[in-house]
Amino acid sequence: MNMARQDVVITGMGVISPIGQSIAELHRSVLDNRSGIQLWESALLSKGVPAGIIADDFSSQFSKIELPYMDRCSQIAILAAEQAMQDAGIDRFESYAQRAGLYYGSVGGGVQTEHEWVRQFHVNHVEVSKPFTIMASMLNAAPALISIRHKILGPVVTNSSACSSSGAAIGEACRAIRDGYLDIALVGGAEAALSPTFISLWGGLRALASVDADDVTRSCRPFSIDRSGLVVSEGSVFLVVESRAHAEQRGANCYAKLSGYGIASDGHHIGSPNALGQAAALRAALADATLAPEQIDYYNAHATATRGGDPIEAAAIREVFGDSTERLPVSSTKGIHGHLLGAASAIELAICVLAVCDSFLPATAHLVEPDPECGLQHVAGKPVPGHALEHAMSLSAGFGGTNVALAVSKEHDLPRRTLPAESSVNRVPQ
Repeated sequence: MNMARQDVVITGMGVISPIGQSIAELHRSVLDNRSGIQLWESALLSKGVPAGIIADDFSSQFSKIELPYMDRCSQIAILAAEQAMQDAGIDRFESYAQRAGLYYGSVGGGVQTEHEWVRQFHVNHVEVSKPFTIMASMLNAAPALISIRHKILGPVVTNSSACSSSGAAIGEACRAIRDGYLDIALVGGAEAALSPTFISLWGGLRALASVDADDVTRSCRPFSIDRSGLVVSEGSVFLVVESRAHAEQRGANCYAKLSGYGIASDGHHIGSPNALGQAAALRAALADATLAPEQIDYYNAHATATRGGDPIEAAAIREVFGDSTERLPVSSTKGIHGHLLGAASAIELAICVLAVCDSFLPATAHLVEPDPECGLQHVAGKPVPGHALEHAMSLSAGFGGTNVALAVSKEHDLPRRTLPAESSVNRVPQ
C-alpha cells in the first residue's frame, strides 16, 4: 500500500435516467432544461403522481437465463455501469485482482420484485416464491451482478444511507484510491422504485409533490415559494474513478478531479434534516479538497422542493459560505430529473462534472419566485452558458441524518475528455 495521498480523477461516466440514456443526452437535457417528469399512475392507486420516468423496458437486453436474477433496478444499473466502463476504455477488471472495487448506493434495491412477490403471496395465495426471487430483490443484487459480469474482484460494497447513498459510495471509493488500497473503482447508484407500495409510503409521509395543474413536467419546484413536495424518480448513474497515476499509466483522458469528500451525521431526527450536520459535511469536503468557501464556483443543492428541507439547506449554505454566499451560484437540478433517491448524489455529481467541463451553470427549473427563507444566489429558470468553473460542489442529505458533500475540480495535468456528441455510441441500444 502506498501511503502517499493520490489524486483521484473521473475517467468515465454512464447514465440511464429520465432526462437521458447517455452522458451526451444528459448534458443536452440540462442545457435545454428538458424535464423528464411525467404523470405516473397505477391501477392500485386512486390518483397519479408526478414522477421521473424512464419509458423504456430494458429486459430484452438480457438473456432468459439472466432475467430471473434481475429486478429493473439491476438492469439499469448494469447498463449505466457498462456505459461508464466503455466511456473509460475499460472492458473487464480481472487483471486488477483486488486493486479494483465497486461502490454502490441504493434505497429500494429490488423493490419492484418484492412488490410482485407480496402481491402473489396475498392475492394469489402463493406460498413459495419463484426460484431466485430473493436474489433479485436483494439491495446488493445490482453490484453483485456487475462484479460477476466484469470480474471486479476487490471490495464490492453497497451503501444505503437514504438520499446520500451513492454519495457515500463515491466518497468511500475516493478514499480507498487516495489511501492506496485501490487503483480504480466503478462507483454510483441505481433506483427503480416506482411501485404502488413504495409510492404509497411516500404518500403517507405527505412529502410528494402535487401534480401541476397546467403542466405536470413543472411539478417539482425547488426553492420556490409555491413548491409542493418532492418527485420520486428512477435511474442509474455510474462513474469510473482512478488514481491520477493509474490514469496516466494507461493513457486515459479524464473529465475532472474528484477533489473533496465530506460526510457527517445530524444526530438529530430520523426524518427531519438539520443545518448543522449539512454544514459539517460541507466544511469537511472543503477541507478535504483544501479549498476555501470562496473558491467554489457552483453549488448543486440537494433541495428536493419540500417545505421544510429547502430552507434548512439554504441556512447551511449561508453558514458555511458566509459573505461569499452572495457570489455563489446555486441550483437544484431536481426540477427536471426529480429525486433519484439512492442515485441522487451520482446524477448530481455527473451534472457538476459536465458543468465544469463545458463551462456553464445548471439552473433550477421552474423557479419564478424564490422563497424568502431560501435566500441564495439562485440560477433561476435557465442555465447560464459561458461561465467558467474551476470548482463545483454538491450536497446530498438523507433520511436518518447522513449528509454527503462532494467537490469536483478542473483537471489540468491529464488530457481532458471531449464531451461526447448526442449521437454517441454509449447510448443504450433500442
